[in-house]
Amino acid sequence: MDILNRKALSQSQSRTTAAFGAAVLALAMTLGNAGGIAAADTVLDTTIPVAAQARGVAISPDGSRAYVAHETYPGALLVIDTATNAVIGNPIEVGSRSVGMAFTPDGTRAYVTHDTIPGNVSVIDTATNAKVGEVAIPTYSNGVAFTPDGTRAYITAVEPAGVWVVDTATSTVIGGPIRIDGWPSGVAITPDGSRAYVSHETNSGYISVIDTASNTVVEEFTVGVRLRSVAITPDGSRAYVTHDTSPGKVSVIDLATKAVIEEIPVGAYLRGIAITPDGAHAYVVDSSRQLVSVIAIDKAPTLDGIPPTGAVNTPYTHTFTVTGQPAPTVTVTDGTLPDGLELSAAGVLSGTPTTAGSFTFSVTASNGFGTPAVLADVTIEVTQTPPPATGLLGSLENFGS
Repeated sequence: MDILNRKALSQSQSRTTAAFGAAVLALAMTLGNAGGIAAADTVLDTTIPVAAQARGVAISPDGSRAYVAHETYPGALLVIDTATNAVIGNPIEVGSRSVGMAFTPDGTRAYVTHDTIPGNVSVIDTATNAKVGEVAIPTYSNGVAFTPDGTRAYITAVEPAGVWVVDTATSTVIGGPIRIDGWPSGVAITPDGSRAYVSHETNSGYISVIDTASNTVVEEFTVGVRLRSVAITPDGSRAYVTHDTSPGKVSVIDLATKAVIEEIPVGAYLRGIAITPDGAHAYVVDSSRQLVSVIAIDKAPTLDGIPPTGAVNTPYTHTFTVTGQPAPTVTVTDGTLPDGLELSAAGVLSGTPTTAGSFTFSVTASNGFGTPAVLADVTIEVTQTPPPATGLLGSLENFGS
């Protein structure tokens, strides 16, 4: 693949802040959360060295890989196995000053933006990791996001400020840019494809909302100064926005109310952000420390399971299915457990029943985020003796009687 010549750095605002960072870089995968509605401060002691200044990050549609775009010449993508947090293979050369990227929903292509003039976007075949085309953008390209059906890509650019809409079937721009005042940086599209959220790298710190049906700006709201990138959770309920400030932080926005519901301190001069397809983690590029932090995203609890019948003086165990982040605490909130049984905070019902009968109770899982999950009127039948044996052994016993 041809390596593009590196262009002189622009004196513009966004390229000035890109100078922060050390020459020798390290990528540290960190699970963390701080403050807000619920906290989960879990850190992985994993450090992965890299060889260029990290800017953008994207997660493959299957969640197995994180791709990090690097700004320094000749511009490369670093591939990380998200199961092991280890770099795999060789860096993928995609051209000068690579700053952002996104995958098509089917995972067959990736678009990589370039902080150059022209700001042509590289089209990568993810099966071969080869550059197979370009989208012509006249000025510095920055953020990129695809509609859920994969037919269009939205690309932020500056000088003039706007968002370019691309027909992905032909890799060509549709009409002129959607003009936006400010300094558009990141872009993310809601799971239903109806809205594109564009962050601005300005001191006023606002987000523009584009109606993708009409490609017009229909709303703007303030989040905080110098917004870099934005990502939306798979359920469409929240947006995560990075701040190119010191100290750095990630603002969490309730998209129903447009209110900031949490601010997560992370390093300084934050750049790209991407959320895993399962909505469990957000990967954040920390420019000051030249690493990527991974935030464990709060998730409301779920609770399920039907306890089987038990018997007096017979050991009993049943584990309710519990999900949520942070890990929910499970408690009995109504009724009475069978004598001899206890329910652990993890949702394990165990012990040895001592009294026969029918026992009805309710179980609740809560983690301080969202609405607690409740299983109401759970019933356990405890018999005086164990149920008769079944299967081959039972048949043989009956045959010989």
